[in-house]
Amino acid sequence: MTRIAFYVGQSSNLQARLLLACKLVEKALAQDMRVYIHTDQLSTSTRMDELLWTYSDLSFIPHALNPSTEQGLKVLIGHDDPPADPYEFLINLSNQIPSFLERFERMAEVLDQEESILVAGRKRYQIYRKQGYNLDYHQL
Repeated sequence: MTRIAFYVGQSSNLQARLLLACKLVEKALAQDMRVYIHTDQLSTSTRMDELLWTYSDLSFIPHALNPSTEQGLKVLIGHDDPPADPYEFLINLSNQIPSFLERFERMAEVLDQEESILVAGRKRYQIYRKQGYNLDYHQL
């Protein structure tokens, strides 16, 4: 069963959530995990794509938008369909429960202090708990 962790940042803007996702990507890559970042829409996927190229001067994270024909990618970003290849770690930046979450060993729900994000995150937490998932919670 997928292990789910909630990461709640102190800010209330999308940019801070995306930066937190970048840090989670780096951590997952250090553990040799393949990462799929699920967003709510194309504009968020595009922002995440740009940020992964620019957020750190000390790191380089090869990635692509889904679908991609590149082979061997460790990081993929999408907002519609899940990746065709198997990935171990799912980062959810949408306000919905990904219908494909069971395909992943682990999932991170990344939240901030914006009211709509928190409310949707609390609802997902309750649903996951009722369904018997192992849940972790990190207030950052």
